[in-house]
Amino acid sequence: MRSVVKSFIDEPSKLIFIVCGLICLLPQISSPIALVLGFTLASLGLVPHSFDLNRLTKKLLAYSIVGLGFGIQLDSALQASADNLTLILGSIIFTLILGGILTKLLQLDVKLGHMISSGTAICGGSAIAAVSPAIKADSQQTAIALATVFVLNSIALFLFPALGHLLEMSQYHFGIWSAIAIHDTSSVVGAAAAYGDEALTVATTVKLARALWIIPLALISAMIFGGNRREIAIPYFILFYCVAIAIGHFLPQGDAAYELIFAIAKRTLVVCLFLIGAGITVSKMRQAGAKPMILGLLLWGAIGAGSLVFILNFS
Repeated sequence: MRSVVKSFIDEPSKLIFIVCGLICLLPQISSPIALVLGFTLASLGLVPHSFDLNRLTKKLLAYSIVGLGFGIQLDSALQASADNLTLILGSIIFTLILGGILTKLLQLDVKLGHMISSGTAICGGSAIAAVSPAIKADSQQTAIALATVFVLNSIALFLFPALGHLLEMSQYHFGIWSAIAIHDTSSVVGAAAAYGDEALTVATTVKLARALWIIPLALISAMIFGGNRREIAIPYFILFYCVAIAIGHFLPQGDAAYELIFAIAKRTLVVCLFLIGAGITVSKMRQAGAKPMILGLLLWGAIGAGSLVFILNFS
């Protein structure tokens, strides 16, 4: 009887949720609007319980990133990655060291602090998902780390484009900054897409070059914390993204199809932000607590301000 009642209640929410998701495919809906729309549905209890948002978001994000690869020039991708290698490596090492120091000062759980630092250093939820089993973190620690990063990601989606315009940053410089200072790939792409196509190309390339460091980080974390290296989650979509760039470069006769795939991928990324918004609830924000959020904010402020100064003066 309960299952019948639950199904009856769930059906209208499914329809509303699916319609809102489809609306996010329209060009009039920006990434921030999609995020707010998802969060609104979550706050109103209109997210269907039968939908595995985490799984849906991961899959759609992976497919979208691969699709973006078809719209990125190989020469530009290699150049952007090579030019910013020092910044990528420096920001990762700096964030992890600072995170370790702040974790001790705040007297925060070491594993929780390491996951928040890893998520800030590389690529948010993906880094946390890779590091979590490597250090044998429990579900509560992982949930708090993810909640902390998701909240900051949501803020970044609105804050960064506004700051970029206020500082009159070029498309290229904003693309680098968002790739270094914003946690999750989805929010990086969303913020960069709102700024412009060149920013989107640069941000995606630099962010995924940065994301490659998930694997060595997870391996080192496993050695430090005595975890299982075989349980490390490897983000294979990065490899397929590189393959897509190579296909576009070596088979230029398919340009029309590549442009279409690229355009579709940009819209499905907006749907990803809608799904992420639908997964953010007030309870998750409360669950994050004060100390983890303080750590996340301090790290974010340090890497955001530090990378901005470096980019504007040396890039």
